[in-house]
Amino acid sequence: MASLVFLAAYAVLVLGRGVGTGWRDLCQAALFAAWALFAVDYAVRWRLSGQRLRFVRTHGLDTLVLLLPLLRPLRVVRLYETVQHRHGRPRLALHARVIVYAGLSAVLLGFSGALAVYQQERGAPDATMQTFGDALWWTCSTLTTVGYGDIVPVTRLGRTIAVGMMAGGLALLGAVTGSFSSWMLQVFSREDDERPPRS
Repeated sequence: MASLVFLAAYAVLVLGRGVGTGWRDLCQAALFAAWALFAVDYAVRWRLSGQRLRFVRTHGLDTLVLLLPLLRPLRVVRLYETVQHRHGRPRLALHARVIVYAGLSAVLLGFSGALAVYQQERGAPDATMQTFGDALWWTCSTLTTVGYGDIVPVTRLGRTIAVGMMAGGLALLGAVTGSFSSWMLQVFSREDDERPPRS
């Protein structure tokens, strides 16, 4: 819920040009409150783990999400790891769940990335990203690893965000294709086992 509040408040700040000062202040407060909640959640889990600095090393994704809350949807990677290690034989329901969660994460990550890039690119000299629609189009082509090149970020921070989007797109695509391939191999293996032996 805090992630959705954070994302909604950030979207209003980036897209709401005609929003009054009161609403902007409320959105800023919501951003800081959500971020503080992320920090408290991280600190509590760190304390309960009893691992000290080892917790930071073994929970790199959580640390990254704390520093960049817009990447919070990437925590779905844990689910993918769980599926792969569940008795060595993940069930179809879990495979389907990975695909659904990866799809939802791609949508959330894409929307977050489009907001972040658009915030940096709008008004920049020689920018090809003029509208939020352009940012969404760029995000779709980047996450799907197509990369048409008709719209590209020109600012330094925009390009940095683009690198993160490329990595996220590859990771999510790998999770979906890997899970689907594993499921297909299981289906074919089961069919071979059930096939009567040739006489």
